[in-house]
Amino acid sequence: MRGGTANVSVIISDERISSPIINQFDTAIILNQQSLDKFEASVKPGGLLIYDPNGITHEPTRKDINIYKIAATAKAQELGISKVFNMVVLGGFLKLKPIVEKQYIHEGLEHSLPQRHWNLIPQNEEAIEIGKGLIECVQKL
Repeated sequence: MRGGTANVSVIISDERISSPIINQFDTAIILNQQSLDKFEASVKPGGLLIYDPNGITHEPTRKDINIYKIAATAKAQELGISKVFNMVVLGGFLKLKPIVEKQYIHEGLEHSLPQRHWNLIPQNEEAIEIGKGLIECVQKL
């Protein structure tokens, strides 16, 4: 979103989801200071907060959550492919919470990308692996 901040909630469950609206999160992935200011307090005690330090001026302060950082913006710029930023972040998340197997990520990319862009799938998969190696623990309970 240009000129502002955006947020999205994703609920993953093997059971029926009764309401798509949540106020407390098991995990928050924070990509800017405004979101950190707004959502850090919404992570459940014992939960997980992952943040990209790019543009963060005040780091997380909670002592009752697990905190990790991933320099995805810097890595995507270093790779010269800013479009893989989100996949680097996904890799960091999947390192901590391996909820999706590699084959399903590949299938998901094939399903969501037009066939003319399937040549980008290996770059995206590589970015996920890079993210797995890039995630750093700041605070672990």
